[in-house]
Amino acid sequence: MQLPLKIAWRYLFARKSTNAINIITGITVTGLAIGTAALLLVLSVFNGFEALLTTLFSNFNPDVKVTPLQGKTFEEDSSRIARIEALPGVAAVARSLEEVAFFEYEDNQDFGVLKGIDAQYRHVTHIDSTIVEGRYVLEKEGRAFLVLGAGMRNKLGVDVDDYLEPIAVYMAKRKVRTAMEQPFRKRYAFPAGTFKIQQEYDQRYVLAPLWFTQELMQMPHQLSALEIRLDPAADKEATIEAIRRIMGPDFAVKDRYQQEEAFFKLMNIEKWLSYAILTLVLALVAFNMVGSLWMIVLEKQKDIAILRSMGATGRLVRQVFLSEGLLISLLGLLTGFALALALYALQKQYGLIGIPEGFVVRAYPVEMRWPDFIVVTATVLLIGLIASVLPARKAESLPALVREE
Repeated sequence: MQLPLKIAWRYLFARKSTNAINIITGITVTGLAIGTAALLLVLSVFNGFEALLTTLFSNFNPDVKVTPLQGKTFEEDSSRIARIEALPGVAAVARSLEEVAFFEYEDNQDFGVLKGIDAQYRHVTHIDSTIVEGRYVLEKEGRAFLVLGAGMRNKLGVDVDDYLEPIAVYMAKRKVRTAMEQPFRKRYAFPAGTFKIQQEYDQRYVLAPLWFTQELMQMPHQLSALEIRLDPAADKEATIEAIRRIMGPDFAVKDRYQQEEAFFKLMNIEKWLSYAILTLVLALVAFNMVGSLWMIVLEKQKDIAILRSMGATGRLVRQVFLSEGLLISLLGLLTGFALALALYALQKQYGLIGIPEGFVVRAYPVEMRWPDFIVVTATVLLIGLIASVLPARKAESLPALVREE
């Protein structure tokens, strides 16, 4: 252990002549510990929500989604789809077609998004695992069935167990030749089940067979997207690049993050904004450290003067009190880590802080990641170092003992 650190260690734990110094130092360590725990737990909560929403989105969004850069639909190309399916990193490919539609069930009416999907969709996503009512059935004996988001089911008042009452689906015609012609095409389908993923999807989407949607839109062989599941063992980037080459420059190929890019960017901004606010609070706590170190400098003036008389340089004296500040910060940091880990374990095990009913989980999700420990450590130690600069410079300026003749 280097000399400055040895002296700093002695000053930190030795009994002080003034009890107020011990109290201020204790308050500083406690404040740093609480601030450290708060920083780590805030990051863990945002990590938990990110992981939870990523899991929820994966129940509806594929690993990779191919959409046209211009327009809403494109012509189905069987040869391209076959080439994509033949790629080593591709596990399954689903076709989909979606459009805004008007739904009517008994006396209830509302707009939503009709999404036509083929049989591969359940293998590309985990949509069948989100069924909370009824069954995941889209076709039976030549009849079309609908699987509704929980929000759409509630707005329309659909009874998924009533197989005799169909849902009327209206789709606007592209061209109306005469004033007497109906502006909407109308088809009937029966409710089969209800899925619950995330409010954005639950309130808007109704799943139907692909052929039913194509027939209703009168757009045979047209698709909105190709939805692809990748082999977990495959090279993701290489596979996506191969898909881009097959589809050409007229298509956008997006991974799971890019499909919800705006949402995840907003969450990331909120995460680091919250972190910045707590860091400012922690910086205010560090003012106690300035006071504590300043009082130690005043108390140890005689010791400092003796050290200077023995040949200690101003740099060494400065390092002593910079090390003192870092030791206080490190003590608060380790205590804060212990507190954060304890609260994290309790939240994981018992859900200490709950979420109001209506959300998919009952308690705030938390997930600790090792990079967060590095970021928090750097933040706390940097704040401690900055807070130590003024007291260290004061100690450096103190003179040596003057020998009296």
